[in-house]
Amino acid sequence: MSPDGMWSIGELAEHAGVTVKTVRFYSDRGLLPEAARSAGGHRRYGPEALDRLRLIRSLRTLDLPVPDVGRVLDREDALEDVIAGQLRDIGSQLAALRWREAALQLLRDCGPEERAERLRLIGAVSTPPSTAALARFWRRWLPPRMPARVVAAVVERAVPQLPENPTPAQVLTFARLHAFVSAPCPGTTDTAHWQPAAHRSDEGYRPAVLYEGLAEAYELASPHLRARRAPYEGEALDCFVAAYARSRGTRDTPAFRRELSGVLAADPRIDRYWHLVAELTSPPSGPPEPTPGAAHDWLLAALDTQVAGTAA
Repeated sequence: MSPDGMWSIGELAEHAGVTVKTVRFYSDRGLLPEAARSAGGHRRYGPEALDRLRLIRSLRTLDLPVPDVGRVLDREDALEDVIAGQLRDIGSQLAALRWREAALQLLRDCGPEERAERLRLIGAVSTPPSTAALARFWRRWLPPRMPARVVAAVVERAVPQLPENPTPAQVLTFARLHAFVSAPCPGTTDTAHWQPAAHRSDEGYRPAVLYEGLAEAYELASPHLRARRAPYEGEALDCFVAAYARSRGTRDTPAFRRELSGVLAADPRIDRYWHLVAELTSPPSGPPEPTPGAAHDWLLAALDTQVAGTAA
């Protein structure tokens, strides 16, 4: 070190084990402030520059972008936020790689006659995949002017969580699910023709009241589906019917149950959606986790059985 306690840019580079070009790069970006300039206009650095340069190199070894390095140098409490952001980015990159790997395995293991269709399905899905198209589907499916909190609750239950480490079969299932929700309703672009009667204001229902009640009924039915019990009368069915009765502003009577059974039997269905969701989210072993669609079918079958028994 010179008598004034300063290093030239070359001396700092030598002590840090980097090139002069590297020191100049960080200096020009304000990450490594110079202490002074020599009489000839050359950069001069104090001893603290060595510690700062070593810290910069450590952060860059972790592939932190230069702007993030600058945030850490400027604020001591910024490191935690920067690390959290980097971990999120890496997690997203790893998820994308796992989905790509499974997609490639899917294409490798299929026959030539299947490859064109699978390429078309997989090519329509982003990597890593997003469930945004599924959420949009449900916002179109639900009746208009529903309270935001009810819509959010329905979408949360209806849109599945994607597996972190998907199998090739799950990649194909999600691609088919994505294609299903992205396609227009068969035969019409008017949602009024493919939504259930309870979605239409002219039928006298209050959809927000209905969906809040159905959520409870589906929860009550789920243990029966997990235990693989046949549909039967009980608390879950009573809750299911009561949700429809409250939304119509009427009482739960045998006559209402007969009418409801007929209305629900005639409703449009999206069974394909729920079958694909069940395939996507089924555990490797054991019964699949009940979906709202499966719970609805179980409750409707219980209602039909009760109505048929009463008629007999």
